[in-house]
Amino acid sequence: MRRLGVNIDHVATLRQARGGIAPEPVVAAGIAELNGADGITVHLREDRRHIQDRDLDILMQTVQTRINLEMAATEEMIGIATRLRPYSVTLVPEKRQELTTEGGLNVLGQREALHNAVSRLRDAGILVSLFIDPDLAQVRASKQVGADAFEIHTGTYCEAFHAGKQVGVLGNVPVLREEMGKIRVAASYGKNVGLKVFAGHGLDVRNIVPILELPEIEEFNIGHSIIARAVFIGLGAAVREMADLIHGAPLSR
Repeated sequence: MRRLGVNIDHVATLRQARGGIAPEPVVAAGIAELNGADGITVHLREDRRHIQDRDLDILMQTVQTRINLEMAATEEMIGIATRLRPYSVTLVPEKRQELTTEGGLNVLGQREALHNAVSRLRDAGILVSLFIDPDLAQVRASKQVGADAFEIHTGTYCEAFHAGKQVGVLGNVPVLREEMGKIRVAASYGKNVGLKVFAGHGLDVRNIVPILELPEIEEFNIGHSIIARAVFIGLGAAVREMADLIHGAPLSR
């Protein structure tokens, strides 16, 4: 069965906006698990703009499913991950000025450093995934550096999907077809060379539907659209809506 990992970073973002104690990300994690999430994803950034070390410590003690830690491949973060040993780590590119992760990791350009990071994480018993664009060269490089999995950056596809809705589907079909093709080829190739295939970034209950047709993708990590939807229907309902879709149940209308 395909899995849903719920990213709760934006719950921490809301808390940090006031510098207080609410809302608590650990409470959001519990609600997500009770409503069908198969795992919890958090991104511990170097500047600690949302998730804090304390959050990660508490989540490690309370999450009943799996914790996927998104992080840069820095010495500090590798040290934290090997100490806490979450179920999985997703290595992502990180820039201080970005609002959210803007693209995939350039595995080709830093193979030696990433091979070292992946080896250390795997030696600690952690499943390692690399967040990359749907590019065959990057998939090959991910295999070469020893990763267990890769997560396809679906942001460009989601932008094309949104643009198609704005200008009319016919006006954007070539772009959607091209981006979907890249994802399909990357997923198929990755599966064939023995990598687990995940996907995430920008996915919501509408644009995920074509992606769900790709049998190679076994896990989806989704945050912003679920938290945004929760503003209107509640977090439990928003998680359940996405979980039912990913797990194969019909989406309530």
